[in-house]
Amino acid sequence: MKNILYTALIGALLITSCAKEKKINPFLISKTNIGLLTDSTKVKELDSIFANDSVVRYIAGDEFAGSVNTIEVFEKGGKKLLDLSPREALDSTSLISSVRIIDDRYKTKKNISTLSTFKDIKEAYKVSKVDNLINSVVVSVNEINATFTIDKKELPASLRFDMDATIDPIQIPEKAKIKFFMIHW
Repeated sequence: MKNILYTALIGALLITSCAKEKKINPFLISKTNIGLLTDSTKVKELDSIFANDSVVRYIAGDEFAGSVNTIEVFEKGGKKLLDLSPREALDSTSLISSVRIIDDRYKTKKNISTLSTFKDIKEAYKVSKVDNLINSVVVSVNEINATFTIDKKELPASLRFDMDATIDPIQIPEKAKIKFFMIHW
């Protein structure tokens, strides 16, 4: 009788210790998720994912022109956290296609955030591509599906005005600050 009681007690302890949920960091960025937001999240799920925050949806005037409405996420105190872009405007079943990281608490596993510099990015990840735009350069990191936009004001004068220049990662100053940080799905 004692053996059955001890076996049941040990079994109950094992079940309760294994049942503990793994807590998800709401500010951790990876290739397929940003906290509870994943690459398969639908627009209609945002209110439950951000239950403690405010989700703001704007209705544009002409969705037939192909515009996609940005969805903003704010903390209850008013601090902006994220800008979300759905694949299709005004479709609650549409998936989120890109996320612009606003709040500096959002970080990758390698500690990259909106406060990081180009040196931090280069040391943490392999730069996949650098695109030369009118007022900025976009640094792509395929490992985490991210792009980092750096203002051309951060570049040497010889690269600021030449739209045809091929910019090599070596030419970007290490102390160049990130203007935008986006995850694309």
